[in-house]
Amino acid sequence: MIKGNETFNFELIFMPAMSRNTKYWLSQLCGWGLYALINIFFAYSFDKMGSLEEQQKIYFRLLVFIATGVLLSHVMRYTILGFNLLQKRLERQLIGFILITLVFAFAASTLLNLLLIQFNLQNKTERAFNDNFFLLVLSGAFSMFILFFIWNIIYFMYHFITKSQKQQLDTLKLEALVKELELKTIKAHINPHFIFNSLNGIRALIDEDPHRARNAITELSNILRSSMQTDKLESVSLEKELNIVKDYLALENMRFEDRLRVEYEIDEDTLDQPVPPMMLQTLVENAIKHGISKQISGGKIKIVSDFKDHYHELAVQNTGRLVNGTVKGEGFGLPSTLNRLSLLYGENARFSIKQLTSEIVEARVLLPVQMSI
Repeated sequence: MIKGNETFNFELIFMPAMSRNTKYWLSQLCGWGLYALINIFFAYSFDKMGSLEEQQKIYFRLLVFIATGVLLSHVMRYTILGFNLLQKRLERQLIGFILITLVFAFAASTLLNLLLIQFNLQNKTERAFNDNFFLLVLSGAFSMFILFFIWNIIYFMYHFITKSQKQQLDTLKLEALVKELELKTIKAHINPHFIFNSLNGIRALIDEDPHRARNAITELSNILRSSMQTDKLESVSLEKELNIVKDYLALENMRFEDRLRVEYEIDEDTLDQPVPPMMLQTLVENAIKHGISKQISGGKIKIVSDFKDHYHELAVQNTGRLVNGTVKGEGFGLPSTLNRLSLLYGENARFSIKQLTSEIVEARVLLPVQMSI
């Protein structure tokens, strides 16, 4: 839920503790280091270490092997990025994955064997192939292919997971932006809708009673001032919302005179509960438009605020009748109320409108109770 001027900083929530480059080199060192430790473990396990000179030769050979692996895998990474392979379709990624692994397996085997020959670090099996360098490279390429295959699987999986997380993050940002824009759109409709209805009421008073019309304009100014102050807020206290409603009803009372009777049943403990701005006013306006104004003798509006079953209950009761169980006409008020409640509270808020008695219609909103700190 988006809070007024408060915005979620998704980057701070999901930002890795280390830079991507640091993670990459740490993974390289850990991966090849683990390979070195496994080789040393097996060398000791099968008693291949021998004399001190043979141990030094094994360690030096392993160092050459690790350096070659790190160098060629690093170049392989730049090749993958250079061909933009990670951004291509999955089929192309798989083909490129195999080809690059093959090419670098042969390249690594070639370089490694040249270094082993140069530093006289070959074992007996490798020395037997010295007369046929291609077979020597081919035999080494198989083991290098397996190592680079595993390396590429890990590398591609890491980027696949990272890409998925980024897509999820972008989706969350987009959903938050859409909700914010929808709320702003709904608010932008509420105020003009209210203004036009009020101005029509004032226009009816101008010829009939200019003094009352001037007072009505003053009342409208108070309402608009309050409305503008809450326009950028997602919620306001019930007390502030009631002040707007009272100004609005005072304005409508000038038009309806004794045809409009208002009652309040407000639990004072609910006055500090947050409510969507202009929502209660919209329900009251709807009650007057579809209820009181349809009655020749007018009617009564009752506003109720109380706590009920861990909910803050807001109800607007008015004289009137539902037509076929619904409000007659297709006004903006009720759909906007439903949309706002859905956007702000999801399934945690409820709205209903029903025929309470044969003469009374009730619009009721249940909001989750906000505990004061």
